[in-house]
Amino acid sequence: MKKITFSDPHRQKHFDFFRRMDQPHFSVTANVDITRFRAIQAEQQLSFTSSVVYLISRTANDIPVFRQRIRGPEVVEHKLVHPSFAVLTEVSDVFSFCTVTYQRDFQAFSSDALAQMARMKTNPVLEDEPGRDDFLFLSTLPWVSFTTITHAMHYSPVDSVPRIVWGKFFPEGDRLKMPLSVQAHHALVDGRHVGEYFQKIQDLLDGFLEFT
Repeated sequence: MKKITFSDPHRQKHFDFFRRMDQPHFSVTANVDITRFRAIQAEQQLSFTSSVVYLISRTANDIPVFRQRIRGPEVVEHKLVHPSFAVLTEVSDVFSFCTVTYQRDFQAFSSDALAQMARMKTNPVLEDEPGRDDFLFLSTLPWVSFTTITHAMHYSPVDSVPRIVWGKFFPEGDRLKMPLSVQAHHALVDGRHVGEYFQKIQDLLDGFLEFT
């Protein structure tokens, strides 16, 4: 982890402007093309959830601002951030958090994710480790091909962890599409960064074969 200092005066003004807002987060929802990804995932009988969580997490880790967090007047940048995502349980009709250490190797990450998901089915939790902000908060709404989504969250103290949600995929012509929502703190993340996120994850979805 390292401390970030803005050398660009306008970038500092941007940070100060948005961090003072009562609701400083913004979100963008768009449909990503999962045609190639879905074919490979189904053919190789890979877990859809662990595969999507890996690609979402890899994309975020590849873009520095998605690893940055606000701590009081300071900004820090983590070397890696780790997904904490929602999974269904067998003991309740509400979800459990499932936190997995991010690894760039897909097979290692997927193996750990599947083991942790299995544990959460019967031992659900709704708490993250106190004092940590090196998370990505992920969720899914697999019953709805949503066009927008909002999140329950605290704004004080500041919460600058990105929220990313995927929804029910659907056919569009000969393609398969899936809604993806990316929410981030505007003092750290701008529209061009979210645009970069969608471009990168689409490249990873199209090139999923190389990870398997």
